[in-house]
Amino acid sequence: MKVAAFTGPHSYFEDFTPGEVIRHARGKTVEALENVMFSHLVMNTSQGHFNEHFSSRMPPPFGQRLVFGGITFAITVGLASQDTSENALAEPSVERISLPAPVKHGDTLYAYTEVLETWDDPSRPDGGVVRFRHWGVNERDQIVCEVERTVLVKRRSHWGDR
Repeated sequence: MKVAAFTGPHSYFEDFTPGEVIRHARGKTVEALENVMFSHLVMNTSQGHFNEHFSSRMPPPFGQRLVFGGITFAITVGLASQDTSENALAEPSVERISLPAPVKHGDTLYAYTEVLETWDDPSRPDGGVVRFRHWGVNERDQIVCEVERTVLVKRRSHWGDR
């Protein structure tokens, strides 16, 4: 497993190898304010995201407000982006989003990436396509998000420092 540094020059198309797994360097604790604000900004009206009294009366695994899945997805992809799409030219698809476990306020998320495949894009000699599988885990190593993402990434041969 490759452990990513906080910054680095290794995110060009040529740097990705199918089968490679990357453990991303940063984690992110989800704050209540982020959950409530984002839920309201996107008009998510489920009380389970912003009404503690309502949520506290729900059976397990609830019992408290839960983080909106869009936030869990965004944090997972965001944590992976520095290492996987810092040199992106386009992001043609995001697929197979799964949120298998709930996230609660105060949970800290971490991200991992597997490089599934790479291929040339004949219409873009300055880039190549990489398909990733990202997954996010909480501080208890429970998988809370899985997603596949396809990114058109710059080629070092065309864009890199010479």
